Amino acid sequence: MSSKSSHKLVLFFAISCLLLQEKCTEASVSLLCKESERKALLEFKHSLQAMDSSGDDALFLWESEECCFWAGVECNSLTGYVEMLDFSLQYWVVAGTISPSLLKLHHLTSINFNSNDFNGSLIPEFIGSLQKLKLLDLSNANFRGPIPSLLGNLSMLETLRLGGNGGDVTYHRNFKKMFSVGKLEWLSHLSRLKEVDLSFTNLSNANDWSQVISHLPLLQKLSLRHCDLPSISSSLSLANSSTSLTYLDLSDNNLPSSAIYPWLFNVSSNLVSLNISSNKLKGPIPEAFGNMKAIQELYLNDNLLVLAENQVRGDSGLNEIGKLPDFRVLDLGYNLLNGSISKSIGQLSNLRVLRLAGNSFDGDVISEAHFSNFTYLQKLDLSYTSLTLIFTSGWIPPFQPSQLLLCSCKLGRHFPNWIQTHVLNPDVDISSIDYLDISASGISDSLPYWFWDKFQGLSYINMSFNQISGTFPNKSIHIIHLDLSSNNFSGALPRFSLDYFMDMGTINLSKNKFTALNLGDNSFSGSLPSSLGSLISLEMLSLPGNKFSGELPSSLQNCAKLKFLDLSDNELSGEIPMWIGQKLSSLVFLSLQGNQFRGRIPHQLCGLKYLQILDLSVNKISGTIPPCLNNFTSMAKKESLDRRIEHNILDTGPRFLSLEGVYGEPIWIIQVRYVDEALLTWKGTKQNYPQLGLLLAIDLSCNKLTGEIPEELNSLRELVALNLSRNFFTGKILQKIGHLRQLEVLDLSRNKFSGNIPTSLSELTFLSILDLSYNELSARIPTSTQLQSFDPSSFSHNRGLCGPPMSPNCSMVEPPPRKPAVGGEEDSDEFMKWLYTGLGLGFAVGFWVFCSIVFFKRSWRHSYYRYMDNAKDWVYVTFVLLKARLVRRIKALSTRCD
Repeated sequence: MSSKSSHKLVLFFAISCLLLQEKCTEASVSLLCKESERKALLEFKHSLQAMDSSGDDALFLWESEECCFWAGVECNSLTGYVEMLDFSLQYWVVAGTISPSLLKLHHLTSINFNSNDFNGSLIPEFIGSLQKLKLLDLSNANFRGPIPSLLGNLSMLETLRLGGNGGDVTYHRNFKKMFSVGKLEWLSHLSRLKEVDLSFTNLSNANDWSQVISHLPLLQKLSLRHCDLPSISSSLSLANSSTSLTYLDLSDNNLPSSAIYPWLFNVSSNLVSLNISSNKLKGPIPEAFGNMKAIQELYLNDNLLVLAENQVRGDSGLNEIGKLPDFRVLDLGYNLLNGSISKSIGQLSNLRVLRLAGNSFDGDVISEAHFSNFTYLQKLDLSYTSLTLIFTSGWIPPFQPSQLLLCSCKLGRHFPNWIQTHVLNPDVDISSIDYLDISASGISDSLPYWFWDKFQGLSYINMSFNQISGTFPNKSIHIIHLDLSSNNFSGALPRFSLDYFMDMGTINLSKNKFTALNLGDNSFSGSLPSSLGSLISLEMLSLPGNKFSGELPSSLQNCAKLKFLDLSDNELSGEIPMWIGQKLSSLVFLSLQGNQFRGRIPHQLCGLKYLQILDLSVNKISGTIPPCLNNFTSMAKKESLDRRIEHNILDTGPRFLSLEGVYGEPIWIIQVRYVDEALLTWKGTKQNYPQLGLLLAIDLSCNKLTGEIPEELNSLRELVALNLSRNFFTGKILQKIGHLRQLEVLDLSRNKFSGNIPTSLSELTFLSILDLSYNELSARIPTSTQLQSFDPSSFSHNRGLCGPPMSPNCSMVEPPPRKPAVGGEEDSDEFMKWLYTGLGLGFAVGFWVFCSIVFFKRSWRHSYYRYMDNAKDWVYVTFVLLKARLVRRIKALSTRCD
């Protein structure tokens, strides 16, 4: 028996070892990609195009045997099955369509295609068959069409993100909703949902949205931003409403107070973050917000809220919110709040963000008492409130914000030195400071010596529309966005360097760009720095009203995205570079007015097909007008033009509006809109013109241009203003000038045009300014209601021009004597001016040279004095002799008479 038992025992151990070996072998094999899933992934790849920043195939490594190591693929470490496809936050972008081969990945639990481009394709219905999916993220991936109701079959789904498809979600006012949904009943089948994001989806027909949401028992995070949500029915039962919500975003839906408040306050017991901005909330701030004991973020901006009388006194409303234990974000910007800000707001001792911008607190005074408990404040926005900030001398703020926005606040005449401590406390990491706006704040002072040293780390500085004087330091300025326009700065413009950010690593290279640079109406001098060419993303460069000199730096041609270039009223010289028309092909506005440019107009400028405004007036440009101006497509064809030429500048990055440890997602909040405006000579007056998109104009006045007007100019049929005055043009006025039907301003004065006035000119029904004076025109003025309505001065100083409005008829008018064109008069005046200047300078130089020689050279001095003595003696003797002769002759005459 013992022998048999021992045999059985040996056999048992042998079988056990074999089983263990097989198990170990299977375990080792299971670490490798399943061949069937590998083929499915390769089939999926064939429907995609994935490119990195250099344009190379980002999925070229999807060829190896081990698919678990492929980019964007994650497998279970024990079973080897593919469980996750994640193409979000990659250094490459995926485009194409989603292949049904994903159905072969039976263990797939997560699909994340956020921030890619699927070319406006539909969300495939077969995704509803991936029964094990727990996460589905197709947000910001350019899908469109209806959301398939078959997604309701994903019973295991915990996270559903479909928001933001159709464009850039930041500028939602121009956002086209690509998704639409009828009823949301299918969503109610997903009972395990914890997070739903359907932002920017058309839910206007989803009358059941609030009921469906209220009955998702595990739902914690809900975002329905800009969904055209219908109002909540007053008959809706709220008895079984979910109270698990911690994050709720219903912003930009135009929901009225009566529709949202009852439902909101029933689901709000656990809310941590609430965003109901940009709706139609009216009346006082409800006291019920104070009952949200867990609330930390409250966004009520862009509504119609007011402060009740007791809220102004601080007895209720805001006072109740101030008692909340961990309140961190309060945004009441752009409402109808007025009156005074109660000091009780200082009870919010844990506040990180306070935004009261765009309300009407005109005349109210803010003191340090309002900020005494704000130890943790990171963003303060009081812009456009007209608040007066008065702090005692030497006040040291208790907080160190990353963003300080005080545009239009009254800070006083002196530069606020408390900002130095306010923003740059020695204990604060400079990389966390990024935004300072004290524009239009009434400062009339010199810039402190410490400013440029202390604020090198800021991303954005706006001190425009003050009376701040000072100069730039003699070193590089490291900054992303700078606006110092409408101040009294002087001196040379510094070199703008981007190396600082590359070395420090506080910002990635994609954001290391200027989009708009406006330093107009200061007193900067010297040459334009060549480093401007490093701002390759620059769309607007506005430097008018300074004293820049020299030629345009050739490096500026690197700014190929420039749309707006205003260098007017400076002292720039040289020829107009050919590369402006070759490299800056996106230009919409070009003004070189009021400089010293010479030479010809380069024909390469005709390559600016988007150009709407060309101003080369008041220079020394000679030659003829290039005949290729008909290539200005925007002036030749009727196109849809924006009313404003504007740029949206978005600074993306975490900005403290998302609470660390709650969701950990950044919120992009810095949005700067730049509307290009310029001083133009419009209808005879130099004025600021903000509607540049409506004006199509060419101004070549006050130059030395010659020749005839090219016939091709007749093709610019959308032209609104044409000014060729004060040049030396000859020949006849274009006979087909009446084809320019949109003309409102036509100035051809002070040239040498001859012949008759074209009859087609009477067809310009919009013409309100006309000046043909000081030419050599003749014959009768064409008869029309339009032309006869102008003042006679519009036709004066022309030889032989007759008829109304100059005279009743031509037979009564004698041709006036010919006068030279003003161009000749101006040349004569110029010659006489230089003649007198030369005579004066010659006399002064000769006189002082002679005096210097006599003073320093003794022998010359003695010779000069001897000569003067001899000359004096000669004059004296000559005078005495002449007198004696005259006396003798007089006596002789008198004797003869006797």
